[in-house]
Amino acid sequence: MKGQLDNDMGTVLVDEDVLAKYAGSAAVECFGVVGMASVSMKDGIVSLLKKENIRHGVSVRVEENKLYIDMHIIVAYGVSIMTVAQNLVENVKYKVEEFTGMEVGKIIVCVEGVKVVD
Repeated sequence: MKGQLDNDMGTVLVDEDVLAKYAGSAAVECFGVVGMASVSMKDGIVSLLKKENIRHGVSVRVEENKLYIDMHIIVAYGVSIMTVAQNLVENVKYKVEEFTGMEVGKIIVCVEGVKVVD
């Protein structure tokens, strides 16, 4: 289902892929996040995604005009995972709500790996 915004001039539909790409971009801006992760269900292998594939680490569902976002991330070694996750949730929630005008119902953060950063 697409996100829907209604106003006095009409209706705007926003595709879930657009929402996922925007949420992924907001996530990688957060301190401690190395990047988004792609998980191969077949092999159980986790890989770091490049910027052009960032939406593959994010899934967005629209239910009753609320957004539910699942994010798969890789964090930097030595940072507090809880602090990074809380910061990510606050940042993504704020930016997505400002961008879309839609309410974020829940954000689930799945830490798929840790990477040593130079």
